Amino acid sequence: MSHFSTIKTQIKEKPILIEALELLQYNVEENQTLHVEGTHAIDHPTFDTDVSISSDIGFRWNKNTKSYELVTDLETWKENITVERFIDKVTQQYARLTIHDTVKNMGFEVSEEWEMDDNSIEITVNRWI
Repeated sequence: MSHFSTIKTQIKEKPILIEALELLQYNVEENQTLHVEGTHAIDHPTFDTDVSISSDIGFRWNKNTKSYELVTDLETWKENITVERFIDKVTQQYARLTIHDTVKNMGFEVSEEWEMDDNSIEITVNRWI
């Protein structure tokens, strides 16, 4: 039987999470109820999410850890990448956007940015004094 699993993340800012998902070309919806695709029976649980990208993939706020956790049904995962790779890609974009926001708030601007062959990102920032 299918069921939802939750996977912890270090994602704490909803607007940046939404922007990261949109950069990865997902259609983002807020405040949706997840269900296993094609099933609405009583024996299949549902989850309310803060941010979702499909009927069975979303993120919900965990007030105990003060972060968003991924909620999905691992048995019906339909993305063309693994769950682990999905989390890696979302986390990388989230971190990149967080760095952009932080350096901007500190008076810097991003002057260059490269994605390396190993999928790491190198960012150069500067500030005129």
